[in-house]
Amino acid sequence: MKKFLLLLSVLLVSWQAFAQFQQPLTWKVEATDQGGGLYEIRATGRFSSPGWHIYDLEDYGTRGPNGTVMTIEGEDVSVVEQPRITSPVKRAWEELFGMEVGTCEGPLVLVCTVRAGSEGPCDALVTIEWQCCNDGSCLPPEDYSVTLSLQGNAAAAQTSPAGDSGSGKSLWALILEAVAWGFAALLTPCVFPMVPMTVSFFLRSGGEGEDKKRRGKWLATVFGVSIVALYTLPIAIIILVTYITGGASVTADIFNWLATHWLPNLLFFAIFMIFAASFFGAFEIRLPSRLLNGADAKSDRGGIAGAFFMALTLVLVSFSCTGPIVGSVLIKSTSGQFWEPIITMLAFSLAFALPFTVLAFAPSLLSKLPKSGGWLNNVKVTLGFIELALGLKFLSVADQTYHWGLLDREVYLAIWIVVFTLLGLYLLGKIRFEGDTELKHIGVFRLLLVIIDFAFVVYLIPGMWGAPLKAISGYLPPIETQDFVMGRYAPSEGSAGTYEMEGTLPAGMLRMPHGLVAYDNIDDALDVARQSGKKVFVDITGYGCVNCREMEARVWSDPEVLSLLKEHFVIAALYNDDKTKLPESEWVTTPEGKVLKDVGRVNSYIAITRFGVNAQPNYALLGADGELLVPVRGYDLSIEGFKAFLLSAL
Repeated sequence: MKKFLLLLSVLLVSWQAFAQFQQPLTWKVEATDQGGGLYEIRATGRFSSPGWHIYDLEDYGTRGPNGTVMTIEGEDVSVVEQPRITSPVKRAWEELFGMEVGTCEGPLVLVCTVRAGSEGPCDALVTIEWQCCNDGSCLPPEDYSVTLSLQGNAAAAQTSPAGDSGSGKSLWALILEAVAWGFAALLTPCVFPMVPMTVSFFLRSGGEGEDKKRRGKWLATVFGVSIVALYTLPIAIIILVTYITGGASVTADIFNWLATHWLPNLLFFAIFMIFAASFFGAFEIRLPSRLLNGADAKSDRGGIAGAFFMALTLVLVSFSCTGPIVGSVLIKSTSGQFWEPIITMLAFSLAFALPFTVLAFAPSLLSKLPKSGGWLNNVKVTLGFIELALGLKFLSVADQTYHWGLLDREVYLAIWIVVFTLLGLYLLGKIRFEGDTELKHIGVFRLLLVIIDFAFVVYLIPGMWGAPLKAISGYLPPIETQDFVMGRYAPSEGSAGTYEMEGTLPAGMLRMPHGLVAYDNIDDALDVARQSGKKVFVDITGYGCVNCREMEARVWSDPEVLSLLKEHFVIAALYNDDKTKLPESEWVTTPEGKVLKDVGRVNSYIAITRFGVNAQPNYALLGADGELLVPVRGYDLSIEGFKAFLLSAL
């Protein structure tokens, strides 16, 4: 019995010793592709039991505790941003060490940003060293290593690091908008009358009985796919051909030209004005009858060819109404991304083709649709007012990028207020166009539209005195172009981040929203940062960038964000669409021998080669030595995320 008790005691002591030295902390390490060859290495540590902690990343020397160390090594891997702890850290005075120390009780997160230098896969060896302690004792120091495979930076020129997945949000917004426009196009007077013709084609196609049903469904599928292809393939072919022949930079240049050059913008502005006049009844726009009749005649062949030419007829006939919508969808998606124009046009065409395809599958549904009539003319005129307002955006883009000074913010707003007021009066029946029937009473739906319209007008009016109008800020010229703003920003006492809004700024400086100013190049901003001890905030932006204006109005306007920008950063603004010509001494020649002669092209080249991005907006934080401190952040309306982004550099 004594021997048994002795053996049991030995086992208990051994178990206690084993339990005491069993590490209570386990790690999970993973890498996230940030684009441009950048990767975020994230290590998450969790304790298996409460009461334990490890020390932060500080080196406490020989007198202090063993701080945590995270190292990343690899032949083609370089550390861009030093490891940091993003989870809570408790700092307190410890008598044992005679100093203030930081402890982490978990779950804790270590983050480090690295750059993969090669174009192919490369390995990153991640090693973490730490020491676990509780209130009574400390375990021996421990380490953990894992090898992660990084895919390299082969796609650096085509990617746009978005920090907190902001680009994804922007793309989804574009897709949803394209889908909405696709469904809206169905109500236009050019498209809706095509419904009976479509249904009659599929009623007479095919054979008898079950064979007829199967054949009808097959032809309906061909018909729907053809509509999508006719809208999507041309733009996809243009993008792919330019990409194959000239690379991503050429494709980006083409769409940058399309989105910012005066010629396409004035052309689209003129098209919108012409179509608005047509919708108001001034004249009727039609494609050449020879083209339409040829496609319509071939649709009578039946079979697959007939279904395709029926789709072609639909696309051609509806072009006079869908053309401006398609142009608007494409322009909004040409922010430098390779896939966005293709994806948004695919979304538009799918929404546009869906109802026709459903009716082709089940022609009997036609009897449930409303008949053509006066309501279609109401829709046409309403679209005319909307196109009149939206067309101003193209004129505004050209005006901003070339600094013409034609369409300042208050002029733009005044036109919108008048246009939408007239739209409200039209919906009330106070204004009538040719083809309208007399409005004897107002239905509930029309009344709802009137309320929405006049509420929008009331929302716009304070903008004439400088209200930010955050909900539509992306569609308006910058507030800096407005002559009168109530409570004009005053200069910050003792701050070099703001100037009086009136007067002339020093050469090389630009006015920014909310009383901020920026340097028009990174080098000058770095010089000031070295003298002032601040960091550099690089704003990769554009005059015609809708998302940039939205970020400035919704995120930069937050008091804490604005305070951080003013007090801790020197701003450099790189406008990628500025058409100002540079003196020959400032021209930039690319490795391919291309000479960049204007401000926008040089800034775009800097954004791609230095930061690995070719989209707007993007934001980079630099140290006074020009080193990138954290991964580039893209479009994301999270105010808290943007504050954390700024604080991470401090």
